[in-house]
Amino acid sequence: MFEWIASPEAWIALATLTALEIVLGIDNIIFISILVGRLPEKQRAFARNVGLTLAMVARLGLLFSIAWVMGLTEALFTVLAQEISGRDLILIGGGLFLLAKSTHEIHNSLEGVAGDHGGKVTATLGSVLAQIAVLDIVFSLDSVITAVGLVDHISIMAIAIIIAVGVMLLAAKSINEFVERHPTIKMLALAFLILVGVTLIAEGLAFHVPKGYIYFAMAFSVAVEMLNIRMRSRRGEAVKLHKAITEEG
Repeated sequence: MFEWIASPEAWIALATLTALEIVLGIDNIIFISILVGRLPEKQRAFARNVGLTLAMVARLGLLFSIAWVMGLTEALFTVLAQEISGRDLILIGGGLFLLAKSTHEIHNSLEGVAGDHGGKVTATLGSVLAQIAVLDIVFSLDSVITAVGLVDHISIMAIAIIIAVGVMLLAAKSINEFVERHPTIKMLALAFLILVGVTLIAEGLAFHVPKGYIYFAMAFSVAVEMLNIRMRSRRGEAVKLHKAITEEG
């Protein structure tokens, strides 16, 4: 299982895959931070750590059942001459979940809730953890499929995932605080998730979207927003969003 230890190429593959897992996990961290922000202050650190631990468990669980995941390519039924497999259903369902959840969060942040005057309504710890668990499964599929495409050894994939989640555990609080200080980053992240959702649906319908285009769009948007934040900080301006979020579950 660990015969690759003496191979320099395997170590390069491990470093590359770890970096990619961290990049793929950034959206996960931000969305977890958004969900955790609904909770009382004293519960946030616990929920954030549990959420990221669930992310690691979900990724490892999918990884060790990778033969089953990648084998879901047999057509289950046909819609408008398009064959739909189990993998396609997972991708389409995950994409629809991201679209619905992101749109809901954007609406609450910008419009608020009728009858509310800016007060924050906290959600329950159980409902937030349940949503994080569903989200982790959605993001894990993309992460695991990426790992399988890059590396042949399951042990390398598992180590990369564990290292990446460890890095995320260390950085999650800082990212959460940054998002709280700069709420436009939250809007940008939610827009990214809409983009990811559309991409998942497209891939589920057999339309391949080159990942390079997605990453370029995200990188360009982040660069523009960093310039905006720098300009606003020089002028002493601040952007504030509604905090009205209804309790779910």
